Amino acid sequence: MTVIEVGNLRKRYGDTVAVRDVSFAVEQGEIFGILGPNGAGKTTTVECIAGLREPDAGTIRVLGREPHDAELRRLVGVQLQESQLQDKLAVREVLELYSAFYPRPVDWRALARELGLGDKLDTRYGKLSGGQKQRLSIALALIGDPRIAILDELTTGLDPQARRDTWDLIESIRDRGVTVLLVTHFMEEAERLCDRLAVIDRGVVVALDTPAGLVTGLETEQRIRFRPSRPVDDALLTALPEVREVRRQGDRVLVTGAGNLLHAVTSVLAGHQIIASDLRIEQASLDDAFVRLTTQAEKE
Repeated sequence: MTVIEVGNLRKRYGDTVAVRDVSFAVEQGEIFGILGPNGAGKTTTVECIAGLREPDAGTIRVLGREPHDAELRRLVGVQLQESQLQDKLAVREVLELYSAFYPRPVDWRALARELGLGDKLDTRYGKLSGGQKQRLSIALALIGDPRIAILDELTTGLDPQARRDTWDLIESIRDRGVTVLLVTHFMEEAERLCDRLAVIDRGVVVALDTPAGLVTGLETEQRIRFRPSRPVDDALLTALPEVREVRRQGDRVLVTGAGNLLHAVTSVLAGHQIIASDLRIEQASLDDAFVRLTTQAEKE
């Protein structure tokens, strides 16, 4: 079942086109990621979906309704990229206040315990850590018992441990039966969490697939990194048909190519009595796919 449909969305601010042409659909129960560099149009897109901005053109349907439909305020929970509460408010006060906004809210005490805030109910917002503030943001997005949660740049500014803890929370949201629309620019986050990804660059969707599908869509490419036992001439390697590029990284050599690259490189090195120490084989990653897609879009 499709729960969000976006077609040919366009939004501009004065002379700046923030969203040029964005189309995608989100299925019920998935974590759908919107991935892109800063300024790509990600936040504007989700703000239009959440009914916080009026698009200039295109269509948006959320659970079959227009974004401004009053009923969607109960069915969609939103955590924005930049949200702030008054520092002197206690966690308990915030949860009680937001709970009163909905006709059938979840039990905020149980929600606080589930999100690791049970012992922070009397702590003021200004005293919470960055990770705890993000947990509270998630709680506020879920307190109305929504069917969809929109989470924008949720882990920006968090330390690695807090970021991974937040990833666990996002997965638990999906386990509750909530569809998640996640905006991010972290490759590792997108690869771990998202069932599918829309890569947006310069206001346009440049790719739409699973994380694995985006990587598979690259030309088959391999990288071999090693430290030669004695100097090796680049021409010795670039002469091989399997080799596309040779680069130096300090005392290491990085060879990029395809086919039976490992055999070709090690064979020619052995033929010249050169030992490849600390040899590592690297495959293409989501980060490689992202760079290739956004670089290609910039050239076009």
